[in-house]
Amino acid sequence: MERAPTPFRRRRILLVVVLLVGFIYFFGSPLQLPDALKDVSGSVSRANIAQLVKPQKAQKPVDEIYGLIHLVTGDNEQEHILGHTEGLDPTKPVDMGVYAAGTKLDWSKRVRELNDEYPLVVFSKTYCPYSKRAKALLATYDLSPPPKVIEVDLRDDAIQVKHLLTRLTNHGTFPNIIVRGKSLGGADQLQGLHSDKSLRRMLEAAGMTIRGDI
Repeated sequence: MERAPTPFRRRRILLVVVLLVGFIYFFGSPLQLPDALKDVSGSVSRANIAQLVKPQKAQKPVDEIYGLIHLVTGDNEQEHILGHTEGLDPTKPVDMGVYAAGTKLDWSKRVRELNDEYPLVVFSKTYCPYSKRAKALLATYDLSPPPKVIEVDLRDDAIQVKHLLTRLTNHGTFPNIIVRGKSLGGADQLQGLHSDKSLRRMLEAAGMTIRGDI
């Protein structure tokens, strides 16, 4: 007398059937899905499934210096967000949302815009002789686009900006000259690059046009 299939055997047979049907469906078969399932299957294809199982490349974090540049180049003199953010500790990493000041930003796109619009940013102090020297030297290059000069001492968040620059660029004095998110240092470093003729190449590589007779 033939014994009835055990529960385990039935599950194994069912699994084989499911795998076989799935294989036939995805790798070619004249079989058609029931109408009730066509709506669901319409959005599923081998390409879709390959995309779903493909490991997603991690998005590279945006350098925080671009958050600071975005903030200081976009706010008005009466809107110094950093000076009015409760609990802000500029000596530690700051959430990019603080720099966005409540707006939702595509930071990858914003970085490209900042590099195009402000490839050269000079954090300066109005009374600082080194800042004056650096600005005077850059003026002889007659750059397009021109340097974006941020006079930090005129801002009520000057202390926060200084601490941020120190942490983000390892340069804690003024001026602090930023080319495409990287600090060149101060007036002495700028003069050195000018003297050895490498400053021109660096500025042109950053997308600036030199119109001065240098």
